[in-house]
Amino acid sequence: MALTATRINAKPHPGQLEVHNSQARFKVLSAGRRWGKTRLGVNECLDAAAQGGRAWWVSPSYKTSEVGWRPLRQIARKIPNAEIRLVDRMVTLPNGGFVAVRSADNPDSLRGEGLDFVVMDECAFMQREAWTEAIRPALSDRQGKALFISTPKGRNHFWELYQKGINSEEGWQSWTFPTISNPFIQPTEIEAAKRDLPEMIFRQEYLAEFIDDSGSVFRRVQDAAVLEPQEPDANKQYVAGVDVASSIDFTVVSIMDVKSKELVYLDRFNRVDYNVLENRLEALYRRWHLDSMKVEANSIGQPVIDHLYAKGLSIIPFTTTSATKQAIIQALQSAFEHGEIRIINDPVLVGELLSFESKRSPSGGFSYSAPSGMHDDTVMSLAIAWSAIAGDVWFFSSYE
Repeated sequence: MALTATRINAKPHPGQLEVHNSQARFKVLSAGRRWGKTRLGVNECLDAAAQGGRAWWVSPSYKTSEVGWRPLRQIARKIPNAEIRLVDRMVTLPNGGFVAVRSADNPDSLRGEGLDFVVMDECAFMQREAWTEAIRPALSDRQGKALFISTPKGRNHFWELYQKGINSEEGWQSWTFPTISNPFIQPTEIEAAKRDLPEMIFRQEYLAEFIDDSGSVFRRVQDAAVLEPQEPDANKQYVAGVDVASSIDFTVVSIMDVKSKELVYLDRFNRVDYNVLENRLEALYRRWHLDSMKVEANSIGQPVIDHLYAKGLSIIPFTTTSATKQAIIQALQSAFEHGEIRIINDPVLVGELLSFESKRSPSGGFSYSAPSGMHDDTVMSLAIAWSAIAGDVWFFSSYE
């Protein structure tokens, strides 16, 4: 790497060198977490600027752009006479070449400037239009190049770009590198992640696999999992769905914004006694000023419902049977299919949704559950909450 290796004493590992040495105009890199995507991308931007080029680092949002801006300015401080403009998030080299950091929140804001090189950081989490309508045209007049770096997010537009390289389209090359191929990462860290994460999440985040969810109960989960947990807003209307734990399972509370149909808060806990459970649910109800809380009445749920109702809370009991479970799961399934719902990007929730299974019964109906040895508590809680929004209450008992 002309600039970074000689002037900044960078030590790229073999995978980074392989990508750097490729002569492809468009490079697509699917790599696991902590593989070194960011350092590679920053170095490539600076190399382009060192040749007098106009380079951009583009991130999904202003907040996530700090991931690239931080190492960029740290490295730039080691380059003699480099100008670092903090407000503009730009590094200009003495030869006039520059690297500017931009966000793709609004793809239209990326229009207008001819570019020599672009890094599309975490491309799988951007809108498709950031590339097709803004960045790709900006590379045309100067015959610019692009490096797409990301962990996968299902088989979305990033996967489509990746396929161009796999299929040897002219000017394109693609790579997949799991986290373990970074020689600076301890194998014990990978093993710990494998133990701690759901299999689907580990395969995506650490093995850099494009997980095809076409055979799953819930499709387009990755497209919906774009939110961060929120705080209560007095101007909004909320409902909650509660899946009450039995034995070793988890009690899960899913709180949803009624108007936006967004999951805004997720609480998951187990091994608490009856009084702690009741107090925790009451505290969440009052903190979020819920319109209603729909609670599973099976097992220990019924006495909890009785006590919360006695305290004046608006509680809707939900009795889980094969018929009611099928109804709320299929309603949630439809919500994901049609893009009606958005959820918190929580690894446990996403993992349970992606691994959730269906089996056809001899009568022609479906039964739904988590795979053997796994949980589906977050799925059920979310399905109950969604039913509260969708108004599917015809099969519920209720207090009058």
